[in-house]
Amino acid sequence: MKKVSLYFENGLFLEAESFGADGTSVGEIVFNTSLTGYQEIVTDPSYAGQFVTFTMPEIGNVGCNEQDMESQGAYCKGIIVRSYQARPSNFRSEESLDELLKRYNILGITNIDTRFLTKMLREEGAMMMVASTEIDDKDELQDILAKSPRIEEINYIEQVSTKEPYTHQSARYNAQTFEYEKPNTTKKIMALDFGIKRNILNELTHAGMEVEVVPNSIDTEVIIEKFKSKEIDGVFLSNGPGDPLILKDEQQKIKELIEAKIPMFGICLGHQLLSISHGYDTYKLKFGHHGGNHPVKNEITSTVEITAQNHNYNVPDNITEVAEVTHTNLFDNTIEGLKYKESPIMSVQHHPEASPGPHESAYIFSEFKNML
Repeated sequence: MKKVSLYFENGLFLEAESFGADGTSVGEIVFNTSLTGYQEIVTDPSYAGQFVTFTMPEIGNVGCNEQDMESQGAYCKGIIVRSYQARPSNFRSEESLDELLKRYNILGITNIDTRFLTKMLREEGAMMMVASTEIDDKDELQDILAKSPRIEEINYIEQVSTKEPYTHQSARYNAQTFEYEKPNTTKKIMALDFGIKRNILNELTHAGMEVEVVPNSIDTEVIIEKFKSKEIDGVFLSNGPGDPLILKDEQQKIKELIEAKIPMFGICLGHQLLSISHGYDTYKLKFGHHGGNHPVKNEITSTVEITAQNHNYNVPDNITEVAEVTHTNLFDNTIEGLKYKESPIMSVQHHPEASPGPHESAYIFSEFKNML
């Protein structure tokens, strides 16, 4: 393993060992508390522009495989782990995590105190950092970080959205056959791709909806015309990376879809963009919610669901002027789900497809289909 040097915007300088790709990367550091699913996390486009610190100490044990890819690539800046296992042991493994990271030019950082880093982020908040296998001079790294744009200034949607429309061809994964099921659908929707996860698409089709995935650049007139001609029954707004406040084009398109009274469902970034498009700007959380063990209260049924989460931004409390709160985060009482009062629109902040994570919120996809 090579030496890798890390510099954080709070002035901290650390040295560790690297695996995966070589090079120099700048991004925002966050921590994820999931116990499983590191491949799904690495290939989740919502992590574009970020270094992910895993609180699970052992990473790499089960290797990686094509079936567990959440997208066509991997977009995070790097991953930080306490202990990397270079020799995976799992019958589904097709390559090591080291090989996957090299393929997508992502830094892997190991032999570092991830508990210390997590405590630092909880106390000081998510922050920018730079990591390099090429540069070990603290002042030079500090200069690189100072001259680099912050994550809030970069539109990562352009990098992760599909360039051409396509129809999703699989449904939920079958643990008995080790294959994804074939769709059986009665409704059709369009999914605006801001960095969509494959298992969100699988759950939409499992719930009975044919899904046409379209680029974020699509003209809204195309969507509205298809809805008016009954070619589609609704629209899904996907998850994705970065600060939703800078996505002005997407906000305008969603406003036009709201005015057209098209039924919509948003997850994560889609949830945030719906809030902004209704006139309620999002705000940044101190260190975000990232992991597969976040308790959420369903305010309609009064039940508690353990959910998967991945976001740094949240909708404001005064959105209750136009929407009913359907879900609340029990860690910090932030809003997790909404149903709009004057429109056929619903959204959730957490990930009901839970890949990785628990499946207690999967019913939400069926609720969307019923709304259609």
